Amino acid sequence: MERLDKRLAATGKWSRKEARELIRAGRVQLDGVPCRAPEAKVDEAAPVSVDGVPVGADRPVYLMLHKPAGVVSSTDEPGERTVLDLLGEEYQNIGLFPAGRLDKDTEGLLLLTNDGPLAHQLLSPRSHVDKVYYVEVDGELDGDDVEAVRAGLTLGDGTVCLPAELEPLPGKRTAYMTLREGKYHQVKRMLASRGKPVTYLKRVKFGPLTLDESLPKGAWRPLNERELESIFCQ
Repeated sequence: MERLDKRLAATGKWSRKEARELIRAGRVQLDGVPCRAPEAKVDEAAPVSVDGVPVGADRPVYLMLHKPAGVVSSTDEPGERTVLDLLGEEYQNIGLFPAGRLDKDTEGLLLLTNDGPLAHQLLSPRSHVDKVYYVEVDGELDGDDVEAVRAGLTLGDGTVCLPAELEPLPGKRTAYMTLREGKYHQVKRMLASRGKPVTYLKRVKFGPLTLDESLPKGAWRPLNERELESIFCQ
């Protein structure tokens, strides 16, 4: 979550002062509804428009990033290196943000875009977008773990997780896990509840997108035509 005035200023089109003036004048809409509070906290994927024109719509950008560990999935985090810090100068100040997040120590596929409506659609619980992770655990995964995950786990703090899929790989210390939601530290918390703490986690699929394994950690590239078609047909 970030301040609305900061979200506008990050596009490079307005200063922070100009953004506050636009908001107070009622010219800024948040998810289609006018908002006059510069300090309002907004989700990075929430559609924002000025005078009815979506922010960032003049230059939609869609990047696949191979996120390394140690980098936060945020546009601005004091004292931390963010995923935007990995990009070239031409991709700064155009309103890019990660569509969904990965934990600081989690690696893998991250979609960066300035297309708020598309990100909102991909992240909406109603869209049921699959997220597939490669996971390594301390312990051996078995059939009971598979069935428990498939039935839907209730964690110790009462958090209810939707049914998911767990596919142990040979050796039973690694697996692919498929989620249809994105609760806080969900994969780690689910497997920890089974007594199999996660030692390594990497997202390999996000909806129709599959991580390009030719991308080194920390590298990125624009989505190709086939990938763009797939996310708009999602």
